[in-house]
Amino acid sequence: MTIERVGIVGCGLMGSGLAEVAAKAGTDVVVFEIDDDAVAKGILNLDRSLGRAVKTGKLDEATRDETMARILVTTDLEGLADREIVIEAATENEAAKTEIFRSLDKVLTSPDAILASNTSSIPIMKLAMATSRPEKVIGLHFFNPVPVLRLVEIVRSLLTDDTTAERSRTFVTDQLGKLAIESQDRAGFIVNALLIPYQLAAIRMFESGFATAEDIDTGVVEGLAHPMGPLRLADLIGLDTVLAVSESLYAEFKRTDYGPPPLLSRMVDAGLLGRKTGRGFYVYDR
Repeated sequence: MTIERVGIVGCGLMGSGLAEVAAKAGTDVVVFEIDDDAVAKGILNLDRSLGRAVKTGKLDEATRDETMARILVTTDLEGLADREIVIEAATENEAAKTEIFRSLDKVLTSPDAILASNTSSIPIMKLAMATSRPEKVIGLHFFNPVPVLRLVEIVRSLLTDDTTAERSRTFVTDQLGKLAIESQDRAGFIVNALLIPYQLAAIRMFESGFATAEDIDTGVVEGLAHPMGPLRLADLIGLDTVLAVSESLYAEFKRTDYGPPPLLSRMVDAGLLGRKTGRGFYVYDR
């Protein structure tokens, strides 16, 4: 049941976090990125994250070097051919993810290889049906930052077989040391089906002039004992991701409170995506 060769598609914040965690667990990791610039940014993400771990004493320099040595970032999708599991961590866009799964299905040589998606909202069945092996497709939704947060949502589609589910759970819990919960294959799964409507309500409150962003967030932190307010958390997640999950929830359930507020759509159109762009509901140093 032990997985030794891990593939990852995407080396942004989520993909690089996945690569780091898998490499720390002793697996051989190959990460695919779309071009050389993305490869360089992905390596920088890894270097920064591991550097922070060394600086805070969570990791020694030798372990950091060993971890980096287990990771290859490449622009060649064929580099994933021999992987036992590939985790897709690309942008939260259904068409893009579907095309990735279609391509991976052709590349992976082992019929037993697991195709997993880190999607935060897209139904797994839609991705599975882009392949010739829907029984080997599963959702493994990690949370940002991956090296810090323990939780992983495991999402089986109607066609995911028991072996795939068992191997995936063992990989997540025994090898990566994460805490797994299981969700039915519904848009948003468990966490985002609860979180996103709450964040959308906060955005509507701010949009209407009911209260400032600071007061909304302070009210939640001090009044509800949350570690972070909904608008600052939205900035951390990325407003483009919040919008994508909102649209997935609305498409699936047709509930008006799941639909994106106009302000959220306009901010994404303007490239004001939160921390990763330096400005969202707050301004950040980059």
